[in-house]
Amino acid sequence: MLRRNFVKSTLGLAGAAIVAGDAFASAPMAKNKFKLKYASHFGMFQNSAGKDVIDQLKFMADQGFMALEDNGMMGRPVEQQEAIAKEMSRLGMEMGVFVVDKGGNGANTLAAGKKEYIDIFLNGCKKAVEVAKRVNAKWMTVVPGDFERNLPIGVQTGHVIDALRRGAEILEPHGLVMVLEPLSDSPNLFLRTSDQTYEICRGVNSKSCKILYDIYHMQKNEGRLIYNIDRTWSEIDYFQIGDEPGRKEPTTGEINYKNIFKYIYDRSKKEGKSFIMGMEHGNSQQGKEGEEALIKAYVESDSFAI
Repeated sequence: MLRRNFVKSTLGLAGAAIVAGDAFASAPMAKNKFKLKYASHFGMFQNSAGKDVIDQLKFMADQGFMALEDNGMMGRPVEQQEAIAKEMSRLGMEMGVFVVDKGGNGANTLAAGKKEYIDIFLNGCKKAVEVAKRVNAKWMTVVPGDFERNLPIGVQTGHVIDALRRGAEILEPHGLVMVLEPLSDSPNLFLRTSDQTYEICRGVNSKSCKILYDIYHMQKNEGRLIYNIDRTWSEIDYFQIGDEPGRKEPTTGEINYKNIFKYIYDRSKKEGKSFIMGMEHGNSQQGKEGEEALIKAYVESDSFAI
């Protein structure tokens, strides 16, 4: 429960809560007491809360969703960023990821090793530092880009590691973390699996370069979710959620989210760690009824025994 105005005094309490198995992720008066910290998105509850982002934040917190993701945060006006941060601080909500702007997932690929592409990425990292400070964020999503297919895969990997090391040098002094996200959107994307991302993070060798394990994408690309989470655990700093097929809320597809959430919770509790679980998916149903169904799905998936 990062509350920027008094984060230093509460980090110890938050750690104690996870060790004790408390529902640390939910506000005291929230309607639902979740065991994990689920981060919703703007627009996910707009039929219930209205289109105003501040009203949506209030609704999220009221329902027990005590974190927020906003991929496009870097593109929002400064005054809106500041208003969002102020309200989140008041509500006791934590900021999850936003995306480092490098021109798009496949664009300006770091695998090519081209100076102009690397400069775009590094400039994005510098701007991300200012946004992160403004909105009290720690994590930001990075996608290296497409394959550079005229180069050997090892050379491409080396180029990506070199570029990410330079990005980490920008972020590390500020305590910020870029989380690398392997994706299933296109076979042209260079970063595809968790073990590949693990290898790159170990190569970068910085606490500011870790894995964003998106469960939806990894179900599509590699399966064996708990097995692969276990094997890459030491480099994972962030999770995202979406069922498959359809990329909607848990319980709508084939993924056993109750088991996955229990694994993450139990291991986190044992090790004194805490993760934000980004709700990066659509709603399976329209309108308020769909939003109610989404909340119900999280209540059900979070109801694992402890």
